[in-house]
Amino acid sequence: MPEFGVEDVVGALALPGGLVLMTAHHDGDRAGLMARSAMLCAEEPVLVAVAIRRGHPIAPLIRDSHTFALNLLHAPAPLLERKFGARIDTAAPDEAGDPFDAIPHRSLGTGAPVLDQCVSALDCEVVRHFDLEADHELYIGQVVGFRGPAKP
Repeated sequence: MPEFGVEDVVGALALPGGLVLMTAHHDGDRAGLMARSAMLCAEEPVLVAVAIRRGHPIAPLIRDSHTFALNLLHAPAPLLERKFGARIDTAAPDEAGDPFDAIPHRSLGTGAPVLDQCVSALDCEVVRHFDLEADHELYIGQVVGFRGPAKP
């Protein structure tokens, strides 16, 4: 994995109009969810915070794998927004089929899908999970892998 610094993560999270697709993988199942936003919450080690709607099928995958990836997109992505929107499907990930079958992707290390079309990606290990007793829950992840835009 390439080396990265806090400035890389800050730059990735500061994309204008950026969309954040949170992805996770565990035991052959994969899921994704468009998150409202992600933010840097510590520099040493590099930690990011992301809030997602409670009850989404991605939550058990994150809980069991203790990992997730944040795919940062800078332009509207109607297909991704429709496929990974905030609605909560009642079907389990294996019953709904693999949502990444037709989307070019790879992984950086944790196994969470990283889309080829994303501008930057943060591969994270969960260090904290907060059940907010509200309609969202909060994940804090330590960035263990980074893919940024190609440098000129």
